[in-house]
Amino acid sequence: MPRIDFSLCLVTDRHQTAGRPLVTLLREALGAGLRFVQLREKDLPTRALLELARDVRTVTREHGAKLLINDRLDIAMAVEADGVHLRADSLPVAVVRRLLGPGRLIGFSAHSVEEAVKAAGEGADFAVLGPVYETPSKRRYGSPIGLQPIEEAGRRCRIPVLAIGGITAARVGDVRRAGAFGVAVISSILSAPDVAVATGELLGAIVASRAGR
Repeated sequence: MPRIDFSLCLVTDRHQTAGRPLVTLLREALGAGLRFVQLREKDLPTRALLELARDVRTVTREHGAKLLINDRLDIAMAVEADGVHLRADSLPVAVVRRLLGPGRLIGFSAHSVEEAVKAAGEGADFAVLGPVYETPSKRRYGSPIGLQPIEEAGRRCRIPVLAIGGITAARVGDVRRAGAFGVAVISSILSAPDVAVATGELLGAIVASRAGR
């Protein structure tokens, strides 16, 4: 099973870029040290998503970064992405693992510790758990879960767990001390006035949290 080598995941949402081109912002974030992108544009039709995925695959390759495609196994295979990111209503992790083989990554979006543990048992490489804090992009998934489930998942899961939902550079230390392997963000980077600076602050907070452990 592949091991993940990143602690910061950028989940895309082209509606949160303040009108700026998504690929341009991704290039800025990657230039600042980001090494993992999850392409998550669920409202795009297949052809448009494929074209965007090709552009994102190009810029991630330029920076030696990994790319996962949200839910769409077909798009991931078409652009030779590094893997897919699944939800509870996606194809089962075990099925996707058989289709992808052992060499590509499978991430899983969990909203409870039990979902994260189940995904680990079925062959996921990492889980993203949240929303930890209040955030508009995750409001439809329910109330914030807080830090306790992050702590429990860190104990029970044999795969890395990334915290998502309202994550800022100032909160990185708290979620890391609770047991998160890393963090996943959307607006903290894509909505920032300076994407490169925001990326650097998040990466710096992750490095600082390692020193503090």
